[in-house]
Amino acid sequence: MQRDGKEKVGAEGLKVAALVSVGRHPVTGRSRRAEYDARAVEIGLSLVRSGDLSLVHAGECSPETEGALRAYLGMGIDAIDVLQQPAGSDIVPALEAWLRAAGPRVVLCGARGETGEGSGLVPFLLAERLGWSLVSGLAEVESVERDTMTVLQALPRGQRRRLKVRLPAVVTIDAAAQPARQSAFGPARRGELCPLAAEVTPDAAAREWTTAPARKRPKRLKIVKASSARDRFKAAAAKAEGSGGQVLTGISAQQGAEAILKLLREEGVLR
Repeated sequence: MQRDGKEKVGAEGLKVAALVSVGRHPVTGRSRRAEYDARAVEIGLSLVRSGDLSLVHAGECSPETEGALRAYLGMGIDAIDVLQQPAGSDIVPALEAWLRAAGPRVVLCGARGETGEGSGLVPFLLAERLGWSLVSGLAEVESVERDTMTVLQALPRGQRRRLKVRLPAVVTIDAAAQPARQSAFGPARRGELCPLAAEVTPDAAAREWTTAPARKRPKRLKIVKASSARDRFKAAAAKAEGSGGQVLTGISAQQGAEAILKLLREEGVLR
């Protein structure tokens, strides 16, 4: 049974795998479990028992990453296979080889990583190399039969689309899916990280890229958004909050332009 009392929807003997990565907290910058990957593990636990769900991570195994990976173990997982991949390597061939050997029917993964390139292309590349079906933006798995799976795909503005997918399939999970359960300390320490030797393929394309620190975006001026005529009237009639402005009358175009530039610099739009 699931934590919400619903029966599992997976078919008998279904093999499910989840690809997990090391995330990064948006405020503190500390390593953690990736939010979307944790939701993928949660959906995997709704399909099969925790002992039948295989987790794999491709990357470096260090004390920093170990703490983040153990957060997945704290969801009730017994072990995670860790494919040793140094920095600057292409993880897709290693994951492909692992999936071919493990033989899962459903592969779950987050829509994109929180560290590294964060392009979200890994599931697409894997589906192409394996020749499997791919569904992006999964919200819920309704049922799994022998060779097909019925899912709800998340669309913009809260809409849902029911799809019947042929197995085996790669599925990406985003914010529309059920939030992941909390990680328990005891199971996280008892779980096992299993390092596995894997072929290392250098990422030739990444070597040609030029990276630079991201620039802070200009500050946008506040724009009042109103959905009704009443709200628009209130916004138009409201007294301005700022008290440091000035009214310019009878000035030249040059003086007006200088005043506008000064305001934009004060608001942080121009530097």
